[in-house]
Amino acid sequence: MKVEVTSVSKKEQTLSRTAAAVFVITQDDIARSGATNVPDILRMVPGLNVAQINANTWAISARGLNGQFSNELLVLIDGRNVYTPTFGGVFWDTLDLPLENIERIEVIRGPGASVWGDNAVNGVVNIIRKKAADTQEGMVTAGGGNTDPIFGTMQYGGSAGEQVDYRVYGKYFNNHGMRPVDGPEAGDGWHLMRAGARADARLSEQDTLTVQGDIYAGREGDPTYTLTSLSAPGPLNPELFVNLSGGYVQSIWNHTFSGRSDTTLSGSYDTYERSDLLDDHRKTGSLDFRHHYLAGDRQELVWGATFRYTTEQSQGSILLSLVPAKQDETMFSFFAQDEIEAIPNRVYVTVGSKFEHNTYSGFAVMPTVRAVYQFNPRRMVWAAVSRAVRSPAEIDTSLRQNAGAVTLPDGAPAEISSFGNPNVKDEGLVAYEAGYRMTLGKTLSVDVAAYYNDYDHQNSEEPGTPFIETTPAPPHLVLPTIEENLNHGETHGAEVAAKWKVTSRWTLDPSFDFERLHFHPSTGSQDLGSGPSTEGNDPWQHARLRSQLDLTRKIGWNASVEFVDRLEAQNVPSYTRVDTNVIWRISGHLTLGVYGQNLLRDRHLEFFDPNDGSTRSTLIRRSGYAKLTWRF
Repeated sequence: MKVEVTSVSKKEQTLSRTAAAVFVITQDDIARSGATNVPDILRMVPGLNVAQINANTWAISARGLNGQFSNELLVLIDGRNVYTPTFGGVFWDTLDLPLENIERIEVIRGPGASVWGDNAVNGVVNIIRKKAADTQEGMVTAGGGNTDPIFGTMQYGGSAGEQVDYRVYGKYFNNHGMRPVDGPEAGDGWHLMRAGARADARLSEQDTLTVQGDIYAGREGDPTYTLTSLSAPGPLNPELFVNLSGGYVQSIWNHTFSGRSDTTLSGSYDTYERSDLLDDHRKTGSLDFRHHYLAGDRQELVWGATFRYTTEQSQGSILLSLVPAKQDETMFSFFAQDEIEAIPNRVYVTVGSKFEHNTYSGFAVMPTVRAVYQFNPRRMVWAAVSRAVRSPAEIDTSLRQNAGAVTLPDGAPAEISSFGNPNVKDEGLVAYEAGYRMTLGKTLSVDVAAYYNDYDHQNSEEPGTPFIETTPAPPHLVLPTIEENLNHGETHGAEVAAKWKVTSRWTLDPSFDFERLHFHPSTGSQDLGSGPSTEGNDPWQHARLRSQLDLTRKIGWNASVEFVDRLEAQNVPSYTRVDTNVIWRISGHLTLGVYGQNLLRDRHLEFFDPNDGSTRSTLIRRSGYAKLTWRF
C-alpha cells in the first residue's frame, strides 16, 4: 500500500491513493526472475498477455487484443514514448536494456490516455531506470546457454566532482534460432550490440538535469516472409536478414519552486532503421512539459503539454509498401488533472482529460474520472470511468500489402491486396473499472481488479472494387480490401494478485486473471473474420505462481509456474511454463546464477502471427544458461 508509482498521474502517489490497476516489478523481482529480456520479465504481470512468436518477435498486450503489434498498449522508457507510428506497436527486439539498470517497471492495466494520450488504451508499461548515483561501481556480467550461447554487459559508474554522477555501458548478446512448426530450421536467430551513457547533474538546490542516450546495431533472421508471385501463383519464401540500427538522446530538467510546486521539461530525439521488406527509416523529436502543484491543503493539480514531430521514409517491396513512401506526422496535446481530497483521509476524486491533435485523425478528447475510498491505511476500494483512443498508424492509412495471387476460372491472374484508408478514424474505448486492495498484517497483501471495456470504431477489412493493374507484369486483376472502422465489441474480465510472506525467507506471489471478448461487425460491414480472430487471439484464463526462497544467507532458489489457456482462433493449445534458478552470492562482489526456462517440454508453441503469416511462428525451446556477475 505504501509503494509509490508515477505512471498513473505523472506524479508520485502511493498505491493506497491510486485509482487504477497497477503492478510494480522491482529490481529484486527482475533479478530473481531469471529473465534475459523485457518481454519475459512482463510475464509475471496479471492481466498482461505475453507470447513469444519466434526467437526475436513477441506479442504483448493488456486485457486482450494481442498481436505482433499490439496497437493499444503504450510503452515508455523513463517517460519516453517508444511506440512506432509505422505499424502501431513496439519493436520489442530493440528494447534490449541492461536489466540491472532498471529500478522498477510500472504496468497499468486499463486506459492511461488522460495523461499519456493516444494509444494508451488497454495499458501502459513504463520502464524506469536507476539514477546514475545508484550505479556508482563497475560491473561485468557474462553468461551463456543453449539458446543464448554468449551474452554480457560491461558497465562503469562514477562521479565527476560533487555535482555530477554518470555511468557508461556496453551490452551484447547472440541468440540461436528456434525450430519452426513445419520444418527443421527457422533461421530466426539474431544478435544485437548496444552502448549507452547517462549523466545526472545537480545544477542547484532547485534544479537537476539528466542527459542520457543509447545506440544499437544488430541483425536478425526472418526468412519466412511470403512474397506474392503473379507468374506462378503461390507464396515464395526467400531468405531475409534484417539489419537493425538506431539510437536516442534524451534530456530531463527538473525544477522545484517550493515544496508545493515543481516542473519537468524533457526533450528527446529518436531514430531507427530496419532493412526489412518495408525498409523503414524513422526520426522523431519530442518535447514534453509538466507542472505539478498543490492548491490548498486538499487539492493537487498536474497539467502539461507535449509536442512531437516524426518523419518516416520507406522503400517498400512487392509485399509491403506505403503510399506515399515519405510521411510526416505532427502531434500536439495538452492535459490537466485535478485530485481533490473530498473527505479528509478517506475519499479522493480525480478528474482530468487529455486534448490531442494529430495529422491522421485530427482532434480527440480523452477524459477520466477516478475515485478512491480508504477504509483505513490497510484497505481501500477504487473505481474509474475513462475514454481512450487509438490513433491510426501508417499501415492503417497508407499501406498496400499484397497477400497472395490466384488464378481466375478464365485463366487470368489476380492479386489479393489490402489497402489503407486515409480517412480511417480513431478506434475508441470507454472503460469501466473497479478494484480493491488490502493488507493483512505484515505477511499478506491482495489486489483485485475488474473491468468492462466498450470498443467503438474498431478497424475492419472491407471488400473494395476490383481494378486492373499492369505493373508488375503480367497485367492482372486486383481484388482489394480497404481499411474501415466497421467493427465494435466489448471485453470484460477480472484480475487478482497476492503476495504472501510465508516466512522471513520465503515469499509466494500467486495471480489469476480471466477475460472474455466479443466483437461484431457494425451495420454495413462485410468483414466477418475480424471479430472471431480478435476474440480468439487471447487466452481466456491465465494463472501464475512465483516462489522466492532464500535457502541460506547466500543462496536463493526461485521458481515460477505459468499456465496459459489455449488460443481458439489460432488453434494454439494451452501450455504450462516452469522456470527455476539458483543464485549463489559467492561474495559481496561476485554472484553466480544457474537458470532453467520452459522446463516441462522440449518445445511448445505460444502464438501465431495473425498478419497474413508475414512472420512465421516457431516452437519456443527449453533452455538453460549460467550467468556470472562481478561488481567492483
